[in-house]
Amino acid sequence: MGFVWRPAIPTDDDAIASMCIALNVDDPGVVPVSSDQVGRTLVKLREEPGRGRAVVCEMGETIVGYALLISFWSNEFGGEVLHVDELFIDESHRGHGLATNLLERLVQETSLWFPKPVALALEVSPTNHRARMLYERFGFRGNNMAMSRRL
Repeated sequence: MGFVWRPAIPTDDDAIASMCIALNVDDPGVVPVSSDQVGRTLVKLREEPGRGRAVVCEMGETIVGYALLISFWSNEFGGEVLHVDELFIDESHRGHGLATNLLERLVQETSLWFPKPVALALEVSPTNHRARMLYERFGFRGNNMAMSRRL
């Protein structure tokens, strides 16, 4: 069955919140995230799209992944950097190229993010070996948690 990454719409919010909670269980951050907090984030991104956007990976009529894409200006990179703030694929769909496809699209085209950034950035915990291997294979470099890739 095929899949598509697309900008999230309000009816995706519950699925995103559920996956965000699952992400925080799999790989806890410094601060626990509640579904209310996720809802506020999604509303803010819709109100102020220049800050970022949520995208979802849809397979059939089921949301199987999401990412939060946040934009910021970087003096170091000399332009707009797209920070992949969160990226989650449902466990039953991991290892099938969904995350790779998202990263390829962010590098090669502008349908999910415009204008094209000068770099991609993300954070990944040192213990999340599977994700680190994906990002390193995709050209991300960095130390400890912060990784980036110039485009």
